Amino acid sequence: MQYRSVAELNQAVLHGLQKIPRDVDLIIGIPRSGLLPANIMSLALNLPLADLDGFCAGRILSAGKTRRKAPNPDTSAYRKILVVDDSISSGEAMKQARQRISEVDDSPDRFLFCAVYGTAEDNPEADIVLERVPTPRVFEWNLMHHPVLVRSCVDIDGVLCIDPTDAENDDGPLYSLFLGNARPLYTPGFRIGHLVTSRLEKYRAETERWLEMRGIQYDKLWMLDLPNAEERRRRGAHGQFKAQIYAQLETDLFIESEDAQAMEIARLSGKPVLSIETQSIVYPDNLLDHAARRRRYVQRRAEARALNQTRFAPVVKSALQRVLPAGHFERLVQWRRAKRRERQMAAKS
Repeated sequence: MQYRSVAELNQAVLHGLQKIPRDVDLIIGIPRSGLLPANIMSLALNLPLADLDGFCAGRILSAGKTRRKAPNPDTSAYRKILVVDDSISSGEAMKQARQRISEVDDSPDRFLFCAVYGTAEDNPEADIVLERVPTPRVFEWNLMHHPVLVRSCVDIDGVLCIDPTDAENDDGPLYSLFLGNARPLYTPGFRIGHLVTSRLEKYRAETERWLEMRGIQYDKLWMLDLPNAEERRRRGAHGQFKAQIYAQLETDLFIESEDAQAMEIARLSGKPVLSIETQSIVYPDNLLDHAARRRRYVQRRAEARALNQTRFAPVVKSALQRVLPAGHFERLVQWRRAKRRERQMAAKS
């Protein structure tokens, strides 16, 4: 399974700009996925942008206040136009785009068709392919609208909804309230084969109710059958449980929210796992390389947090000391330190 993230799409577009002819003066994106690389390309080249439907109706997208020159609204004024899609396989979307344009424009020579990712270096329906990515493949921006979901195991917390906060994760009334009102994160457009979660079996009714309320369709929901969250933490059962279910099913992919658990699931199941945290696939035969990438990822996050604290902490501290009553700021600092110690103890347990 080949996977590409939005960050990798951005790099592919920027690295492939050298393949774009210099006389291109308008970029058209094929809805919806083609609009993403088309936007990146138009910004990098400082060229006007249109969507396919808008162009066929004679419209060019406005450029905003930061552009020195407004785009020419006359679509006939552009001499070389690049029509962009995110990928090409069968070429059907490109054929439809060519047909659509031919219905409103009788100058086919001024159009070039480009795909960021192609199954081959060249394709008869695309004039330019920036990078070859063989099938099977899936992209971050179409993950939740891809048939691969039918053949996948999917985590719930951190994928379909946000994770509970430390306060909400009390295995009691606050957690029940979270389950009924969890804010959605990714909304799938396909039926999911298997939902595999380390939520406890005793919360099945609340979980099923939330899934039904969100219109999420699935074949089976697997939950961890332990008496309480304390026992789950004591056993460290999260990744082990998910890997056990994944290994016994005829599925192609596990979509997991946390990178550390993704590595554990891949190691124990011997099958690939997509980490939402790092937007990369963990392969069981490449765990050492992924662990090295994870260390770099964690280091970059820590450096970013330290930089933000360096920039903003003194300002926030000064503002709080001015607006809070005497002694309240010190109590706030003590409370935050106590909460940090609680989280560290919970993580160790």
